[in-house]
Amino acid sequence: MPTTWGEIQGPAGTLAVHMAQGHTGRGVAANVLVICHGFPVGPDSADHLGANMSTLADRLAHETTWQVLVGCLRGVGPSEGDFSLGGWYDDLRRLVDHGAEIGRGGGVWVIGFGTGAALGLCVASVDPRIRGAACFAAPATFADWAHDVPGTVEYARRLGVIRTPGFPTDLPRWASGFTSLRPDEAAAKMGPRPVLLVHGADDEEVPVSDGRALAEAAGPAAELRVLAGAGHRLRADPRAMALLAGWLERQGP
Repeated sequence: MPTTWGEIQGPAGTLAVHMAQGHTGRGVAANVLVICHGFPVGPDSADHLGANMSTLADRLAHETTWQVLVGCLRGVGPSEGDFSLGGWYDDLRRLVDHGAEIGRGGGVWVIGFGTGAALGLCVASVDPRIRGAACFAAPATFADWAHDVPGTVEYARRLGVIRTPGFPTDLPRWASGFTSLRPDEAAAKMGPRPVLLVHGADDEEVPVSDGRALAEAAGPAAELRVLAGAGHRLRADPRAMALLAGWLERQGP
């Protein structure tokens, strides 16, 4: 069955969203999962991120009583705008707002992958509506992105998440999110809310030490799982998805 996408108004234009319905009846308060994709990994992959995440959303909604919301952040898929880390943070906050409206008073949890996982922690740390976060291959900081800002812009342009010629016009402002957004500091503000951290032991993009640093910062409420032989792309690893399913089951109503 083809995925149905809609759109909501985001801070920099429309954001493409897909809502996978769980088994909760209309008008009843419901748990809502908000899934945030990571950074694309190759040319044209920005166009396929949404489809990949919507498949996961449909699966989770089918197997649980949760409603599952996935959105494409600016510059990804049909969503408008151009990538910036601060812009993605703002977009994710908008998705959480939308999820909370749909849930009608139920709980909101955030699930993220890579960059999206780290941003999920940053958003959750300042939003008490978010009751927990599941993070897959999350970096503890974005400091490495700031080492070569022009190169990072060019890389984002090649991947298609920056589309507008001449963007960004203010390079220091565009890069400010690399230092102002601190997933490690955000993790320290999560307690006592539960945090699941899943990391591949052989992750060559985000070292497993980042996962351990986030777990240490989050404290007793954190659950760290390191998967032997796994790399960075955990969404396709059945062990990672089994850990997610078990963690969600333990969250309760």
